[in-house]
Amino acid sequence: MGKDKLRKFKENESFACLVQPTTADVLGHDHPLKGNWNRDFFRNDNPVVVELGCGKGEYTVDLAMRNPAFNYIGVDIKGARLWKGAKFVNENRVANAGFLRTRIEFIESLFAPEEVSEIWITFADPQIGREKKRLTSPLFLSRYRNFLKPGGIVHLKTDSRYLFEYSKAIAEQNGLRILAQTSDLYGSGREMLYGSGLMSVCGRDAVDALFAVQTFYEKQYLSQGLPITFLSFVIDHEGPYASPDWNPDLWER
Repeated sequence: MGKDKLRKFKENESFACLVQPTTADVLGHDHPLKGNWNRDFFRNDNPVVVELGCGKGEYTVDLAMRNPAFNYIGVDIKGARLWKGAKFVNENRVANAGFLRTRIEFIESLFAPEEVSEIWITFADPQIGREKKRLTSPLFLSRYRNFLKPGGIVHLKTDSRYLFEYSKAIAEQNGLRILAQTSDLYGSGREMLYGSGLMSVCGRDAVDALFAVQTFYEKQYLSQGLPITFLSFVIDHEGPYASPDWNPDLWER
């Protein structure tokens, strides 16, 4: 392991904004912050928004700075990546942003029923051929439902047409209410989003942020001329989620 990574890992230990549970803390056990993020971490009653696979944390930080009435938690397993966002939050005293270093598979051990209002999934691995690892699969949607509030929303922003089409198909298969969808966010989708259900539910500021807030990888994809897709849907659903009836061969690349 390089010295720079070791330095970042060591510095991470000093950041109050970064929670780093061990596997033993969350495997089959509830973490002490479960159900207590507002009281013990943020010390307010504002809605909690979680970004899964947040990488360096720039999306989490930018959203937090734009929306002080919400609390944002970025989740990733890579400590060296999280260091950048955590360091910024620590040095700039961004009170409504925090980070959680853990595997997303353990997410139910960290959030209690109705503790989270929205989930962001930004540029996740599409996990082609591995549905159970895909962050919008029936397995993960079931996990999210266990801690999202009624009417809780999942936002997916990705360069992967495969992941976008799969996620749209699973929403349709399970009768989930789609608030907004576009296969070209910065092109033909821009005007449509301002007239979408997302606008009526989350407001204009949330739609504006879709274009103004960009991850490190998003900027790279845009510079290469790759279209960015976006999907937003309400996760409410009774019973098990079903896998979608769709043709993945159309979208592999």
